[in-house]
Amino acid sequence: MQVTGAPQPFATARLDALPLDADHAREMAEVLFDPALHRWTGGEPEDAVALRVRYERQTAGSPDPAELWWNWVLRVRADGCLAGYVQATVRGDRAEVAWVVGTRWQGRGYAKEAATALVGHLLAQRSLRAVVAHIHPGHAASAAVAAAAGLRPSDRVVDGEVRWVRGAPGAVGPVGEDAAENTSDPYIG
Repeated sequence: MQVTGAPQPFATARLDALPLDADHAREMAEVLFDPALHRWTGGEPEDAVALRVRYERQTAGSPDPAELWWNWVLRVRADGCLAGYVQATVRGDRAEVAWVVGTRWQGRGYAKEAATALVGHLLAQRSLRAVVAHIHPGHAASAAVAAAAGLRPSDRVVDGEVRWVRGAPGAVGPVGEDAAENTSDPYIG
């Protein structure tokens, strides 16, 4: 399977990961309203108008044809509400991922469930050799999510965040741009 095009939906036991649409902005503005969600990543909550503009830009895709922007909102199947999002920036043979679950839905395992499914979904793309995430060293909850998704911390720190990595099954040797910079990471060569 080639890594191309728009993101495909996927599901977990309790969540549906739906490709992002600008129409999600209104509900997601409510999900992401808590300033505490920005403690580790910076910024502040966006209103529905600003979020819609960002979602329109994200769904239009990267201006770089060598890079894919895949974004999904997370819908809790039991109540039909959006609860957060997952995203992947795919470039070459690796995908960089991130996840956010709204404060109201935290503590229920949704982030671990979604991130684990996202990583599995991405690694099912045969041309991907690694999935990476960058996590602030003080963000224990996000580190626990990364570990649950099979990522392991490397010794590389980028902009104050630790690079976490998971290689595709059978991936051998260096992966992507990390190869020359970090040979001590067992998942990237």
